[in-house]
Amino acid sequence: MARPISKVVEPVLTEKEKQDQSVEGVIQALAKNPEGIQATIKLLQELYESGILGALNAAVEAKEDIAKIVVGQMVRPPATTLLNNAMAAAGGLTELDSEMTKKLMGGVTKGLQRADDALRSGKKVGVFDLMKALRDPDINRAMGFGINLLKGLGEGLKER
Repeated sequence: MARPISKVVEPVLTEKEKQDQSVEGVIQALAKNPEGIQATIKLLQELYESGILGALNAAVEAKEDIAKIVVGQMVRPPATTLLNNAMAAAGGLTELDSEMTKKLMGGVTKGLQRADDALRSGKKVGVFDLMKALRDPDINRAMGFGINLLKGLGEGLKER
């Protein structure tokens, strides 16, 4: 009766054999994807001829210098002010009721359409037209909204 195998000896490959296996793997990959390889070569040739490949290589080689420039630009006061304003605006937008914002934007759209129509008609507005307009429920609603908006804006400015 034979003894069970308790140790498997893996073959040790020489450097030459490892290289041969690597080359064989590359050749097999090339054989499986000839169209993709040809398209890649064509793309690289176009990038080289246009100078883009050289510019990309230079950018990669100068990555530390480019990173220093980008960071230097980002810490300038105008850039930090822009970021702070964007963050403050985003914070303010998160506090708004989405339904109210939707209503407001719909009203602004309708108002702009009516204003454009009135502008195109060329009709002049007199003092009596203004007095009459104040009795219109839509105008009264908008005036009340505007007055309260200004009131809240003033209160917010006082708190600063």
